[in-house]
Amino acid sequence: MGPGPLRRNRLYEQVVHQLLTWAASSGLGPGDRLPAERELAASLGVSRATLAQALVALEVTGVVAVRHGDGTVLLTAPRPDSVLAALDARREDLGAVIEAREALEVRLAALAAHRRTDDDLAAIDAALAGMAADVERGGRGVAGDEEFHAAVTAAGHSPLLARFMAEIADRIRDSRIESLSQEGRPHRSLEGHRAIAEAIRAGDPDAAAAAMAAHIHLVSDVPLLGGG
Repeated sequence: MGPGPLRRNRLYEQVVHQLLTWAASSGLGPGDRLPAERELAASLGVSRATLAQALVALEVTGVVAVRHGDGTVLLTAPRPDSVLAALDARREDLGAVIEAREALEVRLAALAAHRRTDDDLAAIDAALAGMAADVERGGRGVAGDEEFHAAVTAAGHSPLLARFMAEIADRIRDSRIESLSQEGRPHRSLEGHRAIAEAIRAGDPDAAAAAMAAHIHLVSDVPLLGGG
């Protein structure tokens, strides 16, 4: 039996609260799978788009894992208020993370165009292929996206910049998950990656930097974390 319907239209924060309250009252805990999205949306009386936002909020705060083909699995069983507080903190941090990505990754892309080796190009191609395969299967391509950016960072051969990237990796993950959860975004992100890879392969640092800047601008449009 699913959670009871909401009495009126709610924002995704309220859906988060309702979901976690229902999960606790139903005895669900870490490792348990939530009902299918269609069933949950019907039980809560909300649109699937609103439910999807709530699930993204739970995913970026580490409460659930959304696995393509396997549904949504609880990882922890926190209080609803603590999840919303964590999400607020991530919203406040988003602007700083985007600024850091623009400063670090645009420069790393340019350096990669200068310094990439055959092995670096192979790693970039493998990440692109992995993301493309996931997206074609209906996935979001989150792992492939992460691997691509890691491969570009490695191709820049700048240990200090790579260390800075590692420092913000967890914060980038939040915006990556939400960005790739938006309709049509995985394919657009993949095309952005291909443009970056093409410029790096061509040894054109200006084109690589421009392609990375355009890509970061695209993926920084995250309404949930941005508060929109």
